Amino acid sequence: MDRRLVLNAHLAVARGHRVDVMEAVDEESGRASVLQIVDLDSGVRYVRDETARGDVVRWSGRVLDCTVTIGTGARTVLTIDVEGDGAGATNARTALLGADAAVEAAKAEADRWGGSGGVPEPETDRFW
Repeated sequence: MDRRLVLNAHLAVARGHRVDVMEAVDEESGRASVLQIVDLDSGVRYVRDETARGDVVRWSGRVLDCTVTIGTGARTVLTIDVEGDGAGATNARTALLGADAAVEAAKAEADRWGGSGGVPEPETDRFW
């Protein structure tokens, strides 16, 4: 699975380098913010100077693409091929919020169609 990170900083990470990413996941919104990126091949560590709020999730991957925008607004877009299942934990809270809404919608639909709590009608006697 590929992940795209958009950061308000200049981070030059070469294509093919392995990176370790640490994110803080906001409990209310489910949004993740990058706290630290470590280029495992070059040893360069990029750290945000803000404190973490929420759950901290760590995952790793390999850089597929890196675009650094130079000018008035510092911006880097990293596309990372995620190794393992670490990134799933990042979006798990968001997925659960969506799943809760889907469950409620399914319950409402089941109630509309009669639900599953009804008693089945008895079978009629068959004469052959």
